[in-house]
Amino acid sequence: MATKAQIEELAQFGTATIHEALGKIGNLPYQIKPIHKQMRICGPAYTVKAKAYMNVNLHRAYAYAKPGDVIIADCSGGYEAGYWGDLLTSGAMKQGIAGLVIDACVRDADEIEALGFPVFCRGFCIRGTGKDPEGSLNEPITIGEVTINPGDIIVGDRDGVVVVPQDRVEEAIEKSYAREQKEARVRARLNQGETSLKIYGWDEKFGY
Repeated sequence: MATKAQIEELAQFGTATIHEALGKIGNLPYQIKPIHKQMRICGPAYTVKAKAYMNVNLHRAYAYAKPGDVIIADCSGGYEAGYWGDLLTSGAMKQGIAGLVIDACVRDADEIEALGFPVFCRGFCIRGTGKDPEGSLNEPITIGEVTINPGDIIVGDRDGVVVVPQDRVEEAIEKSYAREQKEARVRARLNQGETSLKIYGWDEKFGY
């Protein structure tokens, strides 16, 4: 399991940096974005599989997850419903949950934003949900092309969400640092007037 220090260190990097540093893996569908551009998230995954248009497993999840966990939910392709709202947000915050990533919609967006609870979702929908508990808690789920295991680290920012396998957290930190240092060198050369074509050798490779 990732340590608190590792999670705090990983949280310093952008999702795009982490995704590229680990070989372009772990990116969730681009439609999943924060409800406010300044929301960020980084923490261990507490995974949820919910039946389409049913949200009782989200109620169960925030009650059973540990403080600091990120609830991440697969809603079985039933995107068009408001699975999460202000009451679930209040309950989750009281339990110390770090945030929510959901492959579906939420509602009560203004209230959630005012509370400052990080929520990453496909959009907003006023449609309500039922309470069928079919599904699972804290077992592997798949969102898009990414399989998420309990304890994987979920990182989210304005660009989107990336999943870091729990056995690659230290690697992600080291390679993200290296990538940032490399980009700093490129940025310095750009500021001196060189072009990216020249820096990367693409002018010679692809011609003018």
